[in-house]
Amino acid sequence: MRRVNGTALIIAALVATLGAIAFPVWSYADRSSTGPANLAAGSVATRWGPLSAADRDLLVKVRLAGLWEIPAGQQAVERAPTEAVKEAGDHLIVGHTDLDRRTRAVAAQLGVELPNQPTDQQQGWLDELSAASGETYQRKFANLLRASHGKVFSVIAQVRDSTRNSLIRQLATDSNQTVLDHITMLEATGLVDFDGIANGAASTATASPTGPPPPSGATPPEPSPAGPEGDVSTTSRPSPGPPGEINTGRPEPQM
Repeated sequence: MRRVNGTALIIAALVATLGAIAFPVWSYADRSSTGPANLAAGSVATRWGPLSAADRDLLVKVRLAGLWEIPAGQQAVERAPTEAVKEAGDHLIVGHTDLDRRTRAVAAQLGVELPNQPTDQQQGWLDELSAASGETYQRKFANLLRASHGKVFSVIAQVRDSTRNSLIRQLATDSNQTVLDHITMLEATGLVDFDGIANGAASTATASPTGPPPPSGATPPEPSPAGPEGDVSTTSRPSPGPPGEINTGRPEPQM
């Protein structure tokens, strides 16, 4: 009798142990604070695929980049004492004006509201540039803009890798090309402090993106275009127009 009871206890203990191991595996995806649960909670369905919080965050960050980098580029064209900095400013104007148009088109299709003013930090950078002159101005311009582009560049790469939304995927591709061009032009000035950028990146913690709230169903207000003010001459050429997917949600017909 004792032998039977002992065997039964051992079997019961094994079953309980296996159940304890298996339960977290079965329930993992449904538990809060897990990756799959957080992705589902922050996503909304669209005809182009799920739109996640990170996708919406990209739209806002690309829009905000244009809202301060276009005026910064315009200022460089008008004030910089060297041609290398003027040319970098020219690329900022043309590239972000074109990218802003694409961003507003995608945001309108996905029902995402975009900001119309730069952040306080971005406005502070513009004020800092306005107060500088000569060589100090040029170094501030090259390093502020290079650091800013580096940060949004990493966000673009992450979203391009993980997004399930075809409009966001194409916008990330376009943004990647534009931002890389600007990084290249800023570095070509010979004024970028790479040690400073590396140290700044090492000391900055990465926060989880939240993005704007999910679309409510109502049509968001259309943001005004971000572009240079007055008569500014530019020499760069914008990238080709957005693919038919961004304009209509389906590929352009082949002739």
